[in-house]
Amino acid sequence: MNFETIQQICTARAAVSEEFPFDEHTLVWKVAGKMFCLMDIRECSSLGLKGDPERIVEWREQYAQIGSGPYLNNKHWMLVQLEGLNPTFVQSLIEHSYDCVVRKLPKAQRIHLEQQNK
Repeated sequence: MNFETIQQICTARAAVSEEFPFDEHTLVWKVAGKMFCLMDIRECSSLGLKGDPERIVEWREQYAQIGSGPYLNNKHWMLVQLEGLNPTFVQSLIEHSYDCVVRKLPKAQRIHLEQQNK
């Protein structure tokens, strides 16, 4: 998967913004101001993604490419090495990350975003 494909997947959902809050190399995608995906644009070899803690444990056990990353809370975040993973699976991980953030938003905001994403 290349940068353009990742960017298209991330920005296809409602209320997504792109920012460089940490440095000029780490692009962060946010929904309603909350991070759901980050990538070092120099390498484009891995993604930091939010996830349901139980699912993260399962994925780490099933896929050598999914682990923990530096500066990420290991319970709620995973580092996904893109090499060798099916692009459809990577897309599902990105969408899962987005959905995890949306589920934590206030009800009115969550309902509005869910309707926009249909």
